[in-house]
Amino acid sequence: MTRTPALLLLTSWCLAGQSLGGQALDSALPARPATDAWPTYAGDYSQRRYSTLSEIDTANVRHLTLAWVRRLTAGPGSGEGGFFGPPPGPPAITGGVAEEPVTMPGSTSGSPRLSGSILQVNGILYVTSPDNAWAVDALDGHILWHYWWKSRGGTHIGNRGMAIYGDWLFFETPDDYLVSLDAKTGAERWHREIADFSQQYFSTMAPVVVGNHVLVGTGDDLDAPGFLQSFDPNTGDLQWKLYTVPMQKGDPGLETWASLDAARHGGAQVWIPGSYDPATQLYIFGTGNPTPAYTATLRAPRDTHTNLYTCSVVAVNVNTGKMVWYYQTSPNDTHDWDATQAPVLVDGMFAGKPRKMVLQASRNGYFFVLDRTTGEHLLTAKYSDAANWADRINAKGQPVRNPAKDNTVAGSLVSPDNGGATNWYPPSYDLRTGLFYVVLHEVYSMYYLTDTDPRMLVGLGGSEQDDVGSLGTSIVAIDYQTGTLAWKYRLVGGGGGGGLLTTAGGLLFANDGSGSLVAYGLQGRKPPAPLWHARVGSIENAPETYTVGGRQYVLVTAEGTLYAFYLQ
Repeated sequence: MTRTPALLLLTSWCLAGQSLGGQALDSALPARPATDAWPTYAGDYSQRRYSTLSEIDTANVRHLTLAWVRRLTAGPGSGEGGFFGPPPGPPAITGGVAEEPVTMPGSTSGSPRLSGSILQVNGILYVTSPDNAWAVDALDGHILWHYWWKSRGGTHIGNRGMAIYGDWLFFETPDDYLVSLDAKTGAERWHREIADFSQQYFSTMAPVVVGNHVLVGTGDDLDAPGFLQSFDPNTGDLQWKLYTVPMQKGDPGLETWASLDAARHGGAQVWIPGSYDPATQLYIFGTGNPTPAYTATLRAPRDTHTNLYTCSVVAVNVNTGKMVWYYQTSPNDTHDWDATQAPVLVDGMFAGKPRKMVLQASRNGYFFVLDRTTGEHLLTAKYSDAANWADRINAKGQPVRNPAKDNTVAGSLVSPDNGGATNWYPPSYDLRTGLFYVVLHEVYSMYYLTDTDPRMLVGLGGSEQDDVGSLGTSIVAIDYQTGTLAWKYRLVGGGGGGGLLTTAGGLLFANDGSGSLVAYGLQGRKPPAPLWHARVGSIENAPETYTVGGRQYVLVTAEGTLYAFYLQ
């Protein structure tokens, strides 16, 4: 843990005083484990993705059946009807700045990619894909409204969801706008540009509402600085902008870069929402890789230069906007292993003492436990047997990169591959078992340096990765007190992306990688038992659960379609 003066500014997540459709939204709701609603990106502020709902449990999950299906269609036309029940949706409400919108697959027509979290508040589902947003009735799946953004183009890799504030919704567009909609009608309230489109920024993050602030982050694969911004939810006015790399002489962390110019082009993008701890009033989030991504020589010629605050877990006091602590999980990263994976907040015992902790299974194949009040490092453990890029753990608990595992002309055998041991898909922490669950990919790749010209070593350039072998894909259960694996469950399908959900009913819901949503019965430190499955196709997001009309539902998306399940 290292303390530093303020570099970042953030403020608290707070939904106090909001209402939707005339019904008050409990201001304490996001601070509790997810129950009837799903009001935030991960169900609550902790990012545990654990629901206290138990109507569906290990004894009756075999009776889970399809409640309704809704296929969505992107673009300016109307939404398609489901396989049964709901009629076709209304025509899209059109917004955007492009006079001649760029045609993008899954954005302007056809099946959208529904990889983001879906909000459920007061019986309404709020769904996004790149350039599109929908309101869907959670009882029967019929579309209430559809909004389509006319895009300038750009990287349409996905959209991670919306934020809600009273009767207002907020989401980002790939061509770098923050859009606010009326939650009741889908009408656009305002839009504001949040990044320089000409610099190849692209925006996918689910915004977070923090009192009278809407926090938005961006992504970029070129040598551009990362930043976070705050906008007024009422007017859309910019309140402040912060950078996650040093931008001026005297900024803390500048000494960890080769030069001010290198820092100003250093990356550390913020593209996944963080967690908020009301007790400590700390907002905790992860930052992305440094740039250029695959060579350290241009960023910092000496290994002692760690390129702060890239690949870091950062805690900010939400009242003062000052950084309280940071911890870097991959100093001087050369493999594009962002540390943006969900920081999961847990209260429990560690080494015989009660601790307020933050847990992260990082993309680099290592698992970290930190004291979330002080930033003190508590534990580092390798959760991927295949990870071979570090030759030791230093006194701070940080893996130390082996330069022989960098990109080389002859090629270096490295694990994880470019996608990481895990990636953006959310993990889950079960309050009942005390175990941390995450999807693990163990792939070996040859990392080749394809160009030695410094002019080509920008962004993600100058490198090629070829996968050459794999130990497969698994769900692993990590004991945060020891870092050991309680169990490892191999997914035969080899996929398993999208993310995880655990419930008080003793269940773990996951994508099996073969097109099925599976409910596993958790058995403590024994591997889970598959109890139910539904083949829905290529699953795109993490399962969610909530209650509507007195019944518990499980929701997942696949191939542009919403699937809602309940007990028959």
